[in-house]
Amino acid sequence: MNDPRDLSAEIDWERLARAETHLLRISILELLAIDGGRALSPKEMAHELQASLGNVNYHVRELCESQLIRLVYEHEVGGTIEHFYCLPDHSAADLYERLKP
Repeated sequence: MNDPRDLSAEIDWERLARAETHLLRISILELLAIDGGRALSPKEMAHELQASLGNVNYHVRELCESQLIRLVYEHEVGGTIEHFYCLPDHSAADLYERLKP
């Protein structure tokens, strides 16, 4: 019988370890945590981290699959859809402030 206090049964530690081992993934997580939590698009992350957009997109997808970040908003820009992500336990209040007309 499982002990309800045993939280290890709910966490996929291997997936978490794989997601956090890449330096760019750690940088993305740290970037999203600034100022109590922010929502950023991969384009904004690439700019701030001085990394290629393709590389950032790949790692954002991996972090999202690992549920270490979440998609909070989609915004159409010039015929393409820009996606914004934040940490799972943060709201995207800063995003809504920036996108208000």
